[in-house]
Amino acid sequence: MAAMKPRTGDGPMEAEREPRGLIVLRVPLEGGGRLVVSVNEEEAKQLHKVLAGVIKK
Repeated sequence: MAAMKPRTGDGPMEAEREPRGLIVLRVPLEGGGRLVVSVNEEEAKQLHKVLAGVIKK
């Protein structure tokens, strides 16, 4: 029987590119679980631009 991993929000934020070209972002959430978002190249660029506009320098 395979070991089951606990479903917690612990762990780093991750981003990886799938073979079909999509970018998958996994964000740990408070209270457990992870938010998983798949975006294409253009959507990732838009997300980067939006976040860059609110990050303090």
